[in-house]
Amino acid sequence: MTSQWQLRAAFAARLSEMYGREVPAYTTLVDVSREVNEEVLRAQGAGAERLGSISRVTAERHGAIRVGTPREMRQVARVFGALGMHPVGFYDLREAPVGAVPVVSTAFRPIARDELARNPFRVFTSMLTPDDPRFFDARLRAGLETFLAGRELFPPELLALSDRAEAEGELPEAEAERFLHLAVRAFELSSEPVDKAWYETLERVSAVAADIGGVRSTHVNHLTPRVLDIDELYRRMKERGIEMIDTIQGPPRWDGPDLLLRQTSFRALAEPRAQRAPDGSVFTGALRVRFGEVEARGIALTREGRALYDRLLTLVDQQAAAHPTADRGELARALWTEHVPSTERQLAARRLAYFTYHVTPGRPRDGSRPPAGVGALVEQGWLRADPIVYEDFLPRSAAGIFQSNLTGDGVRNDQHAGTDYDSEWLSGAIGRQVLDPFALYEQQQNDSLAQAAHVLELDGAGEPRAT
Repeated sequence: MTSQWQLRAAFAARLSEMYGREVPAYTTLVDVSREVNEEVLRAQGAGAERLGSISRVTAERHGAIRVGTPREMRQVARVFGALGMHPVGFYDLREAPVGAVPVVSTAFRPIARDELARNPFRVFTSMLTPDDPRFFDARLRAGLETFLAGRELFPPELLALSDRAEAEGELPEAEAERFLHLAVRAFELSSEPVDKAWYETLERVSAVAADIGGVRSTHVNHLTPRVLDIDELYRRMKERGIEMIDTIQGPPRWDGPDLLLRQTSFRALAEPRAQRAPDGSVFTGALRVRFGEVEARGIALTREGRALYDRLLTLVDQQAAAHPTADRGELARALWTEHVPSTERQLAARRLAYFTYHVTPGRPRDGSRPPAGVGALVEQGWLRADPIVYEDFLPRSAAGIFQSNLTGDGVRNDQHAGTDYDSEWLSGAIGRQVLDPFALYEQQQNDSLAQAAHVLELDGAGEPRAT
């Protein structure tokens, strides 16, 4: 039998192989990531694995796909459910200050700590919002809905196998192989000709809208390895002649702990695609859709930590606007140095980041009672604090990556009010609860504290608590 996590690991590996064949620059990205990771490991030793073992980091991938309707979102949720992946987080990319991205998104990923350690594969999944009048007028919306209703992204056999794998938690070997074959094929780039006029009509609104609603299939939009030094990777990719986007999205490089998520990518490539002209003839054109992304993951921040991060981003924007010739990275680095604690212990003391707590094997053995409070327990050597890896995404960074790889800024008519979407709406659309990432991190932290209290045999008055 093949368990869900084994299906997930195999699917991620096969998807990576497929994408490497279709987008050769992605293979270069993976190779350079591996080089950099090996060098960081040699230089830093165990410190390089502070946020995950090197085997996990090397195997780690996240993908991105786009679908058009709630029905398609429910179906893809069934496929990812077979892999032990759940929808986590709600991202609204329609409100980006530059460019038009008419989608709302969630990320399907494992949620249990042991499942993440086995294979943390994630898929950032975006859904088109054709009923948002800022992007689509009534006529275009009707055309989109008709087009999307007439396509089938996932064959019934794949969905049936998905349901079985999710219900039983595993598949027999032959069925597992069939599932993997069908699942990978569902995300390959189709060779079916694209209706040129229809595609270009949508592209005037948004290149993302065209990529979703202008073709009769879905595909991997980008695939992302994880690297331990994203600045060094960025430099090496440019040295190899790969055209990278202008910036690294997310927090700046600084002397303190790695926080949240930093991302960059090479630019979307002009790929030959069969296109159908209005007279019915088929010719070979080119579309710029797919790219390769790379990420560096840091510590998960609490709600208070995220609020601080968002405030600092606003300050960076303000200072960059006031000093247009200044280096944005230097502005951000100065603000981080001024406002963000420079050590993990300080982050924990100010409750800005999440940690798991473990009883120290060499804790005091002189018969003394452990002190009350997590800070004192860590300070006096009773507990060890390990940072929790940020497993999710940043809306502004995701929008920045999307926009950096678009063929144009798109159109958003702000004379109309936008259609409301939120996490609860998306949960109903998917038919599964979209989970709150903060709640998941907090539960992981609290579970570790409860376990530590049990080991230390603390009474209620002395039980360590994070809040």
